[in-house]
Amino acid sequence: KNRAYSAFKFCLCLSDKSWMHTPEALAKHYIPYNAKFLGNTEVEAPKGTEVVKDAVRKLKFQRHIKKSEGQKTPKVELQISIYGVKILDPKTKDVQHNCQLHRISFCADDKTDKRIFTFICKDSESNKHLCYVFDSEKCAEEITLTIGQAFDLAYKKFLESGGKDVETRKQIGTLQKRIQELETENSELKKQLQDLEEQLMIAHEPPAGSISIKPASTDVFDMVPFSPVTPLVPTPASNGCPPPPPTTLPPDIRKDLFGAEPFDPFTCGSADFPPDIQSKLDEMQEGFKMGLTLEGTVFSLDPLDGRC
Repeated sequence: KNRAYSAFKFCLCLSDKSWMHTPEALAKHYIPYNAKFLGNTEVEAPKGTEVVKDAVRKLKFQRHIKKSEGQKTPKVELQISIYGVKILDPKTKDVQHNCQLHRISFCADDKTDKRIFTFICKDSESNKHLCYVFDSEKCAEEITLTIGQAFDLAYKKFLESGGKDVETRKQIGTLQKRIQELETENSELKKQLQDLEEQLMIAHEPPAGSISIKPASTDVFDMVPFSPVTPLVPTPASNGCPPPPPTTLPPDIRKDLFGAEPFDPFTCGSADFPPDIQSKLDEMQEGFKMGLTLEGTVFSLDPLDGRC
């Protein structure tokens, strides 16, 4: 019930908002914004106005201390798309943070200060909730709405593609894992068979100094052992012409073991198949079910809220 309420609350928050961009702009490209990055800090909850208020107050205090020491607030570029919110160095384009949308649970802008906005994102490695705070050029509300629109589009695409056949993808992942186990077992059995053949050949070698015609070595079934690395010699055709070249083409390395394109939760296209698809899909589904809460609030009430 809580999850359904969160997703429903997300819809309510956006019911009276008009989107800023076309779906194609966020699905095929990204929307860039320039801002100053005050930093991020760990918070105890994934949502809440008071949670972000405390985080903003803390980071602003730290930024004022650094400013008094002569350090400037770093500038960053935000790239918002259905794949997440990237935080980059505006000159080198190096990615400093990559926040996936299903991990973003709360986004707010300051109604008394059009420059300040913040969002809470769950860290992919530590699973801690981090609050990111930015100072933009009077476009905090627009950035907040853009993140909300990207989340809405990403969730719809997840339902249209990956979300509908989660169980099927899980079964495919299980089957692929089993196939890998069988291939490993098969390789071990081949190695054991090769070792036995070598032992039999050593046991039948003639004494040193004796001359004997050594027949072709055979395996335990009196057959010439097959070596997969030895090329097969083509047999000439009956009319004396060489046989046609082989028609077998190399396998498409972009396809999985079932001949299908590797799974992408949005496009089902040519992305790498996730190593642990079951946990990945579960995590995405859980994140989207939590929903994204957009909120305009007031957290510029102390004397430290000058320009950073």
